[in-house]
Amino acid sequence: MLGRTGIRVSPLALGTMNFGSYGRMSAADCATLLARAVDAGINLIDTADVYSRTEAETLLGEALTGPLAGRRDDLVLVSKFHHPIDDHPAHRGSSRRWIHRAVEGSLRRLRTDHLDVYLAHRPDEDTPLDETVDALADLVRAGKIRHYGTSTFPTAQIVEAQWLGCARGARPAVEQPPYSVLARGIERDLLPVAQEYGIGTLVWSPLAGGWLCGRYREETRDPAWQRWKNPLRHDPSLPANQAKAAAVAQLEKIAAEAGLTLIQLAIAFVLEHPGVTSAVVGPRTVEHLDPQLAAAGTVLPREVLDAIDEVVPPGVTLNPGDLGYTAPALLRPELRRRNSR
Repeated sequence: MLGRTGIRVSPLALGTMNFGSYGRMSAADCATLLARAVDAGINLIDTADVYSRTEAETLLGEALTGPLAGRRDDLVLVSKFHHPIDDHPAHRGSSRRWIHRAVEGSLRRLRTDHLDVYLAHRPDEDTPLDETVDALADLVRAGKIRHYGTSTFPTAQIVEAQWLGCARGARPAVEQPPYSVLARGIERDLLPVAQEYGIGTLVWSPLAGGWLCGRYREETRDPAWQRWKNPLRHDPSLPANQAKAAAVAQLEKIAAEAGLTLIQLAIAFVLEHPGVTSAVVGPRTVEHLDPQLAAAGTVLPREVLDAIDEVVPPGVTLNPGDLGYTAPALLRPELRRRNSR
């Protein structure tokens, strides 16, 4: 169940960040992958206006009205707003004005009359949270969206949004945080809070951006690799990523001894937590998707989970770059010093 919404969703969600130019996927590639996922039982599709600068939504909309025509109502469609979708300085953020423009753009590109879930992609330090919540609650009442929520928000803001939404008659229903064997920070407070408030969680990067699918060694050393654009998470010369590599080597041994692939170990691990609703996977091909589908049915025995805890303790994220968001107070000295000169 997706929190307290009453919506039943699959344990895996198909993420579409690779749809379009970012993942070098054509329209035919996207339609083929989407059809395979839906035929395999995935009913949760995750996208965002920023993915390939709106191209991912467009390709997804074409597939939903083309090869998958007639199946839209069986799918739980999630999209997100906040990040820049082009170079215009006003086409971004979480203001009421932009939210209302952004949702219309997403609906048009996705060729649908509503979104099942609409998420604020990151916190917006320039917009009061109550304005964002108020605008999203209005969209619920207008029927443009069924539910709303957040992605990669600090736990304190998630709680604040719950109270703001309660006062407006429409509470946030979903949070989408990063979570993997290598990035366990949300176990400290976010997942317990989600369970307390009945918030559905759609965790992203369960394979740690490729580190946990057995391909990290060669790909993270290739400057042409698309994900090299985020060297903080992948540059093997950084000490935090060296710690990740060492952990992966130990995890591979644990998986082998249990008769599992590393992908099975990684996905089964995140789905084991009772506070996790679904894990968002982002394959580029059917060949990438199929092993992930198989992993969703894996149950890890206690001794394997205990062994994982020895490698990466509960609540620990080995590389802060995997958190997905850093509070402005940690980045801007003037926010934490009385005398910033």
